[in-house]
Amino acid sequence: MSKIDEIEPPLVLKSKGSLHPINQTKDYILDLLSDIGFNEVHGPEIETEEFNFDMLNIKKSHPARQMHDTFYIGNKNSVLRTHTSPVQIRSMLESKPPIAFTSAGKVFRKDDDSTHLPMFHQVEGIYIDKHVTFSNLKGVINYILHDLFGSSVEIRFRPSYFPFTEPSAEVDILSENGKWLEILGCGIVNPIVLENCNIDSKKFSGLAFGLGIERIAMLKYGVNDIREFYKSNLDFLSQFK
Repeated sequence: MSKIDEIEPPLVLKSKGSLHPINQTKDYILDLLSDIGFNEVHGPEIETEEFNFDMLNIKKSHPARQMHDTFYIGNKNSVLRTHTSPVQIRSMLESKPPIAFTSAGKVFRKDDDSTHLPMFHQVEGIYIDKHVTFSNLKGVINYILHDLFGSSVEIRFRPSYFPFTEPSAEVDILSENGKWLEILGCGIVNPIVLENCNIDSKKFSGLAFGLGIERIAMLKYGVNDIREFYKSNLDFLSQFK
């Protein structure tokens, strides 16, 4: 036996990995919605303008369709999806009400600062049936936010505008320092969107909402800079085991 063979290898301490905090947050929200009857659907990250914009009543003149907001691919008829709504559009075309879908995954917009990234994650939900009202929407939103932030959290609905919902609202929660923080957008599905998906808007109505997963994770875990989630800093990520 040589001298080299007599040298014992150093002790290697191995630590177990865990799901990324963004995936943990996404899975938690999806499980929360599954408990009340929402089924997850999937779709492509590269979309056509038709499904990403046209079917959702986003006109060609809308600022979101400009080059400074959206990543266009090739001949400009394809885009990196700017939301997960086209996943729901594809699923609605293949289904008949009543339907309750969630879609989750990466979306892409031309943003980059401490609270925005060019790639981030969304969870969206849509429920379509007879006699769906804004009261039903408020019930779903309250259910989600009370579970995420506690039953005592104060919630505020503000009138807003989205082409695919009417009426539309943005939802805030009151932070511990007394400031209102925007959490999500929501509304009653625009009848134009229902008709685009071959759903009779005189017979059916729907509610829809969308959450930014990074925003929820930042608030739940007290993270001030969204970029921390993607620096591959093991000291940072190990906090979320």
